[in-house]
Amino acid sequence: MALIMLLMCIFLSVDGGEQPLTVTIAPRADQFGEINADDLVDLKVDTPTDDSVLTPQNLPEVIDPFAAPPSVEVALDGFLTSSDVNAPQIGLALLGRSEGMKRALLSRYGGTEQTEAAVRLALQWLSRQQRQDGSWSLRGPYSDGAVRENDIAATAMAMLAFQGSGHTHQVGLYKTHMQKALAWLLKRQTDEGNFPSPTTHEHFYTHGQATIVLCELYGMTKDPALREPAVKAVQYCIKTQNPRGAWRYGLSRDGYSADVDTSVTGWIVMALQSARMAGIEVPQRTLALVHKYLDEAGNRAGTRYAYVPGADTDNPVMTAEALLCRQYLGWQQYDERLIDGVQYLLLGSNLPKWNNTDVNYYYWYYATQVMHHMEGDYWNRWNSVMREVLVRNQTKTGKEAGSWDPVPDIQWGLHGGRLYSTCLATYVLEVYYRHLPIYAGTRAPPPAHLRRNARPAPVAGTRPTRIGAGSPVRSDSAATRAGGGSAVVAHRRIAAHRREAAPQPALSAPALLRSIRPESAPSARSALPPPHSTARSCTRPPAAA
Repeated sequence: MALIMLLMCIFLSVDGGEQPLTVTIAPRADQFGEINADDLVDLKVDTPTDDSVLTPQNLPEVIDPFAAPPSVEVALDGFLTSSDVNAPQIGLALLGRSEGMKRALLSRYGGTEQTEAAVRLALQWLSRQQRQDGSWSLRGPYSDGAVRENDIAATAMAMLAFQGSGHTHQVGLYKTHMQKALAWLLKRQTDEGNFPSPTTHEHFYTHGQATIVLCELYGMTKDPALREPAVKAVQYCIKTQNPRGAWRYGLSRDGYSADVDTSVTGWIVMALQSARMAGIEVPQRTLALVHKYLDEAGNRAGTRYAYVPGADTDNPVMTAEALLCRQYLGWQQYDERLIDGVQYLLLGSNLPKWNNTDVNYYYWYYATQVMHHMEGDYWNRWNSVMREVLVRNQTKTGKEAGSWDPVPDIQWGLHGGRLYSTCLATYVLEVYYRHLPIYAGTRAPPPAHLRRNARPAPVAGTRPTRIGAGSPVRSDSAATRAGGGSAVVAHRRIAAHRREAAPQPALSAPALLRSIRPESAPSARSALPPPHSTARSCTRPPAAA
């Protein structure tokens, strides 16, 4: 007997403007028959459940959560509302967090029972740290707290960890925790929409994180009580954008961000992206200005990025953060600048490793998202290393069981503390379902001259990268700094390729979902690659300025 499931798939005409959305209901979950339930990851819930919530134990088994069904029209409020910037579809990004989608997505993208057990243990640890008033603290009561307090940032970061696993103030095992936290957070928002911070340096980090919380919760629940505070928070981001297109620290006398940097800007872009996921409009001009800033902060024809414009050093942390922004703002999956940057992040020196110099939760958070959106060999290479490092090094016993030690992260872990480290590590392990890959429904085969180079580059220190159809162009930093013309040649070839490339047509939501199919996931016990040289980093982490 066929098992039954309800799946809402949103259709949107891309003719422009807001359109009524079509919601479809699937009477046959096994319509496509391409998902083998025996291969799916078994989500074992070993904690008490809330009887009022549908859990994996009482949900009907889903054979194919991507099955497309007959349609019934329902008008919502612009679920895909955005600017006219040429970006991949984003309105479906939060659908993977539902229990009916998790098992298929975990198997499809290489999640394991071990990664999910680590997430559950982390959420248990976070739930124990919540204060009576609903907030969290960066400084304690746990060990290895932050240097100084920022309870709004701490609360936002903890809430994002729960939200990433599908828990909201309406549903989930931790809905009571979320209700208390949301009530506390909303009381901290000012009349102009801002979430204040203790210091100027933390201002936009704090506001960006709180804005993501509100936009995600509104997008996941459509709770009408959240729309106004979410819109106000987004509008504050928009009106404080520096004329150069970015954000950093405090405000100028004119009311906008006094300076610019890539680290702060990445968090605000993620807030704007979360707004677009929730159907909150973001002006085209705002996103175009971000593109302009990233052009200014980019090196090597846009394949590397600096902490601040003008810095002439390769920075994997800022490159990962900027490339994620580029993906969300419209770069296609086979944009050669994106591919070159991704290959750089996959060099052995930049892969995740656990020692006294290379742990960087902030970098792992951004690079993991970039690779997940790229999919294929890029993602498999990164994921096979990343999940092993984080699962193996999570604290398993004692009062801090479920957390991650901030001490090895010499760059910012000690400054941000144990809650900061644990939240970022949790986001990374939720990546399999936290956001659906943005190219899944719109990707096309790579251009012919890239097909031979679509695999990750070898982990050697210096490598050639084929930028166009001509001869390989060396991408080692010494050649570029020597002024040998590599960057100029790369830029010209990239520009020529962009002129020749035809825009990719946007697909309907069912096509996007149908394009995701479970396939063999890499082994959960994949061996780690041999150690390499250290990854460089230079950034100020959120809430730990």
